Amino acid sequence: MAGRPIAPRPLSPHLGIWKWQVHAIVSILHRITGNAMALGAMWLFLWWLVAAATGAEAYGVFLDAATGWFGIVIGIGCTWLFFQHLCSGIRHLVMDTGAAFDLAVSRRAAFATLVASVALTALTWAAIILTKGL
Repeated sequence: MAGRPIAPRPLSPHLGIWKWQVHAIVSILHRITGNAMALGAMWLFLWWLVAAATGAEAYGVFLDAATGWFGIVIGIGCTWLFFQHLCSGIRHLVMDTGAAFDLAVSRRAAFATLVASVALTALTWAAIILTKGL
């Protein structure tokens, strides 16, 4: 067997060849947004809890950061994370029933999750700004 040349193994598609599709991106985003919400919520909750337990001055620092421009940007990002994960979860739930496996339908549903998450985030923050007067 030592005399036989080894046949080259077939190459599987890699990132340089593979064409990213919107449904693959949304599926990956579903995992990323879930993890980001879990980790982000944990750190924000811990910061809030420690600030509340420490005293009025520490809580004031938290409140200033949370209601400042950077806190609002983080809030908008967290809102988008939530709505993207929600819409993508609904898409996965529909697919679990056996529907929306057609490539064109799957592509449209994935694109709709992106549009819906941005629209719901914009509506939510418009309502917050209109009621709170930020």
